Amino acid sequence: MKKHILLLALLTGVSACNDDFLEKLPQTSISPEAFFNNEGDLALYVNGLLSLPDMYGVYLNDQSTDNAATTGAVEMKVVMTGSPSAQTITGGWDWGRLRNINYFLDNYNRANATADVKAHYAGLARYYRAQFYLEKVGRFSDVPWFSKTLNPGDEELYKTQDPRATVMDSVMADLAFAAASVRESVPGGTPGKWAVMAQYARTALYEGTYRKYHSELNLQATANKFLETAAKISAEIMAANKFVIYNTGKPNADYAALFASQDLSSNKEVILANAFDQTKDRGQNINSTVFGDYEQAPSRDLVQTYLMKDGTRFTDVQGYQQLGFVKEFQNRDPRLAQTLVYPGWVRVGDPASYILRLNKNFTGYHQLKGYVNSTDNAVLNSVDVPVYRYAEVLLINAEAKAELGTLTQDDLDKTVNLIRARVDLPKLLLAEANAKPDAFLAARYPNVTGANRGVILEIRRERRVEFAFENLRFDDIMRWQAGKLLTAIPEGMYFAGLGKYDLTGDDVEDIILIDKSKTIPDEKNKEKNKLGIPLVYYRAGAIGEDVTVYLKNGNAGGTMVTETAVRKFEDPKYYYRPIPQKEILLNPSLKQVFGWN
Repeated sequence: MKKHILLLALLTGVSACNDDFLEKLPQTSISPEAFFNNEGDLALYVNGLLSLPDMYGVYLNDQSTDNAATTGAVEMKVVMTGSPSAQTITGGWDWGRLRNINYFLDNYNRANATADVKAHYAGLARYYRAQFYLEKVGRFSDVPWFSKTLNPGDEELYKTQDPRATVMDSVMADLAFAAASVRESVPGGTPGKWAVMAQYARTALYEGTYRKYHSELNLQATANKFLETAAKISAEIMAANKFVIYNTGKPNADYAALFASQDLSSNKEVILANAFDQTKDRGQNINSTVFGDYEQAPSRDLVQTYLMKDGTRFTDVQGYQQLGFVKEFQNRDPRLAQTLVYPGWVRVGDPASYILRLNKNFTGYHQLKGYVNSTDNAVLNSVDVPVYRYAEVLLINAEAKAELGTLTQDDLDKTVNLIRARVDLPKLLLAEANAKPDAFLAARYPNVTGANRGVILEIRRERRVEFAFENLRFDDIMRWQAGKLLTAIPEGMYFAGLGKYDLTGDDVEDIILIDKSKTIPDEKNKEKNKLGIPLVYYRAGAIGEDVTVYLKNGNAGGTMVTETAVRKFEDPKYYYRPIPQKEILLNPSLKQVFGWN
């Protein structure tokens, strides 16, 4: 079990001093002549660059999107509700990691190793450089491209930004080299050929759709080149027959198993995982932050995006806006109840079904993805995190082809419909989707046009549902030029007004909402339901009142509301971030873009 953890433990043993090691080595402590001697040296250095997202980076990063409400001061919310400037938005302009990567690329050829060995490690370094620059381009668009190690005083440090097109061509060249050079067989928990290919396809789709939908870049004419690459690279991964959608015939459990596994090393859907094992001093869990009312709470808009179990649209159900929690979950896409706490869910160690805890500024919904339902610390802290999943490769292929106008029903059957089959959802039909585009989705993405409008909308639905709370939604919103979605303040569960409500799906009331003027009785004086269990009391009213449950219409009911601060999204400005003003002062050649100052 988890033999690959041993390697990761060794790597993290190195990584514990990675910062010191990589900061000192490029400067004065060890000369390149003394260090880059053989394959072992190359491996040691590149292993020091290993950086994989953990539970926090994956399951808690949808706070900046329409998938969740948040009480946290996340940057996107701060930007939309404040007066942002280059003096107040100061993150992201850091280059230390790039210097470490470029130092390796400047010196790896010194090693006494075969060409293919050196190419493998150079490919990994260029994969890391591509990731580094993709993040920078996503934040600033135009950034300076540095392909070699720079030292204090070098004139090139003071140049202006290179155009986005130039930088992204270099990123794609790095990924092409890495895809051709990195070995398929690598130690567990480290990126190999197929992880590189997945990143290559992801990057191509990102840039292709970004260029297509962002006219401010004046790069729309080159969008298809990237979309064609996304289709090609994803097709190569598919044709290799190395991966499959995890499906054991359990539609109500297989999806959730991907996020609660003690060992993903043999799961054929997972291209790369970040492995954890408490017994090997590499443990992590986020139960106390992902669940309930810490900061992040799933939004009702996300809940409404999931289809019905028969493939029809939930938003076509008459009166869907007034459906309460229990009815919302009836006959839905099984992924909904494997992503969010559902009526009747039982927490390990509890004697009965969990009653959702309600609180002010939260939605009432609880996130399950990323929560480990166990009381055993060894289990809690030893769940692996998927980094790249084959499901994403399939959806990249489908989306790229849909945007190119080449998508066929056969393509859908080899991509989207394999993912849907896992949860016994009916097939997505190309002709039907395009004949009757979903009005609910069309209103959210008004810039989607053309013959494939309907199927593009459905592929976007599939991405949102399949990857909810996996840190892909923000980039999707940005690349689709859908930032206006973020101006809607997330809402929560619906209550018709004051009164008693069942939250566990057994037709027995669990909670009672009372007027703000009422006093919650002590335990012995609380009203009991027909099972003899005291009701959970909440004072309810309008937001800002002295109550625990904020309802849109106060005592008259409505959805739970989370905040009132007006959000604005300046287009195109807020798709980017300013270069911190202190950096402009240090290098006046840098220029702000898209109205930032």
